[in-house]
Amino acid sequence: MIWIRTAPFKLKLAPQALYGMLALATATLGACDGGGRDDWRPKVAPASTQADAAEAGYVAPPHIRQALKGAAGLVLVGQSAPNANVRLGAPTGEALVARADAVGGWRLTVPPSDRVRLFGLSMTQPGRTVQAEGYVMITPDGIVALLRAGSGAWRLASGSASPNILAVDIDPDGGAVVSGMAAPGAGLGVRVDRTPRAVGEAADDGRFFLSLSETLGPGGHDIQVSGEGGEQRIRINVLPPAPLANGPVRAQREAGGWRIDWLTPGGGVQTTLITSAATE
Repeated sequence: MIWIRTAPFKLKLAPQALYGMLALATATLGACDGGGRDDWRPKVAPASTQADAAEAGYVAPPHIRQALKGAAGLVLVGQSAPNANVRLGAPTGEALVARADAVGGWRLTVPPSDRVRLFGLSMTQPGRTVQAEGYVMITPDGIVALLRAGSGAWRLASGSASPNILAVDIDPDGGAVVSGMAAPGAGLGVRVDRTPRAVGEAADDGRFFLSLSETLGPGGHDIQVSGEGGEQRIRINVLPPAPLANGPVRAQREAGGWRIDWLTPGGGVQTTLITSAATE
């Protein structure tokens, strides 16, 4: 259960090397992805080609800037390299494809669904495919986030003058990250069950990702983020995730948001608690 009072909190897991985890992807996900298709998942170039890619120059991956509710579904508005082919692929093999315009703008309409879905986002140019970090998660009520292994979820959400908790990510060992929005550059502190567990500050765009200094044990916990502009307090219930038997994601609507258990590229199950904060 997740409940929210006035004022936000935040907490952050120490980011782990995502690409190392991606390289460890196993047949576990392949068995869950329906048809064995795995082109929706983030990939890492072989070591022999990584240096060549670096020499060729860094290419920013595609990203989503906005989500708009339309008559045919949720319209994702994003940015990529100019004239690139942009692909949003599901583990079932379904894919939505668009072509970016001359300045890299693109749009994709995701049809409505009554379940939480995960997608891989990528773009292709002649001779190169670039995969976005993490998995694009879309809930039936239009919440969009990037789920990132070993780190906090990146929610598509409006700015906030006071701390606004958008998600809490918990790994199998109880390590946790609280993420959200606050005033740009604001200093922030996190308390868990009234005990200080993290300090940090919001980035220039107002986003914060704060890792807890200690793991979260099973059971209920009060989490409070305070700083410039106010504070927010929520209550979460930490439960070890059951094995995923019907695909790479299991979602459950809870009071105040969603609980998402999802399979990381390394084969572990990470839990993302999504609050019901308003999205853009």
